[in-house]
Amino acid sequence: MGKTTGFLEFKRQNESYIEPKKRIENYKEFTVPLKEDKLKDQGARCMDCGIPFCHSGCPLGNLIPDFNDKVYKGKWKEAAEILHKTNNFPEFTGRLCPAPCEEACVLGINEDPVTIENIEKNIVETAFNEGWITAQPPKVRTDKTVAVIGSGPAGLAAAQQLNRAGHTVTVFERDAKVGGLLRYGIPDFKMEKNVIDRRVAILEEEGITFKTNAHVGVNVDANQLKNDFDAVVLCGGATVRRNIPIPGADLKGVTQAMDFLKLNNQYVDGLVDFKDIISAKGKDVIVIGGGDTGSDCIGTSNRHGATSVTNFEILNKPTEGRPAHQPWPYWPMKLKTTSSHQEGVERFFSISTKEFLGDKDGNLIGLKTVEVEWIFKPGERPQLNELPNTEKTWECNLALLALGFTGAEKTLAEQFGLNMDFRTNIEASTKDYKTNIPGVFAAGDMRRGQSLIVWAISEGRQAAYHIDTYLMGESCLPLKDDSDLPRV
Repeated sequence: MGKTTGFLEFKRQNESYIEPKKRIENYKEFTVPLKEDKLKDQGARCMDCGIPFCHSGCPLGNLIPDFNDKVYKGKWKEAAEILHKTNNFPEFTGRLCPAPCEEACVLGINEDPVTIENIEKNIVETAFNEGWITAQPPKVRTDKTVAVIGSGPAGLAAAQQLNRAGHTVTVFERDAKVGGLLRYGIPDFKMEKNVIDRRVAILEEEGITFKTNAHVGVNVDANQLKNDFDAVVLCGGATVRRNIPIPGADLKGVTQAMDFLKLNNQYVDGLVDFKDIISAKGKDVIVIGGGDTGSDCIGTSNRHGATSVTNFEILNKPTEGRPAHQPWPYWPMKLKTTSSHQEGVERFFSISTKEFLGDKDGNLIGLKTVEVEWIFKPGERPQLNELPNTEKTWECNLALLALGFTGAEKTLAEQFGLNMDFRTNIEASTKDYKTNIPGVFAAGDMRRGQSLIVWAISEGRQAAYHIDTYLMGESCLPLKDDSDLPRV
């Protein structure tokens, strides 16, 4: 695969960025693509390794060495065909996936891994630009109907796969536009929303029906839905936000990150005015939570014109390299510095927020913290200890809670009579995605809990196979055995 000696001849090279001062002036994507000859060199770095561990590192099982080889040889259309065999939406994963495939790359044992994610994005963008990605409606329709609840990556993947099997698919989305967290949780500077729109247009042309402002369990009756469709698949995500139960949490200015990001995305889309969003302009912003959502809040705050942006993480500062207890090819918890961090933020680790401080009118004016240490003992849960004499007060008039999600909302479970597991996810079999109610399936974050976009697409594809089998007795849709994959 690739050039036999390519990994010896070429160094890893990724796309560059527009400089921070310029890119924070707007919400557009700011990557500068590599030229075609440089991309071919990156494809050439893919080794002819005996066992391509990148396959197992990718939840979708993408045929990575195969499309790298086609890129190296300049056969972009063939690369796009290979990529789409396992991934419905590489334009999403090529922008947003943390690339577990790269951490599993054999070259990454002692060198920089292949730039798999960037190659993937360039393959699909080339395919769109050349007009190779067109609607592929099924040649034959069955008499079966399927309702997909939720239009995030899991729902879209399940819908496309089931439509390919010939079933009549309707997707119900409670928001005004299709995309789920892709549209309302991911800032445009990471993925502009025309990327979603062009793919949805193809799905519609293939015969999938989308119903927006359709909140199942609220303005759409769940039982009627179950009666009207032969199968229902729940792909509503894990959307219950984690709170921070400390004094002052109800002050004006203590805000959930997803509320902040959603309103801003609606502003960028022209749906609301700037005066109606949660603005960071001229404010001292503290983002609590060090994950990707926190990073998105940092980038958005800087684009608003925040006076200062600070980021708290309760966990210890990760190592720059791979930790010893997370050897290749497993996913390592390394220090991650994103493009948003590079735009301006002060980061603090091992710090816990103890209290939000307000004025007499109930407005947030500051918060108190304490430094912490983690005690690790074999066979026991880590213990968190506060360090004495480390209390500190910070000025703050916008605190953004980017603390992750605790599970699925209960509305659908109650309406359909579904069981939920101890993590408040919809309980569905890992073998066939069936819930306790016949004909009702669950996939994506709603089933497995908060996870990656690539996992959501994989779940949607897998669920589609089992739904097709349930409806027809067998299925010709692809099925990937993911039982041995690391749970990222």
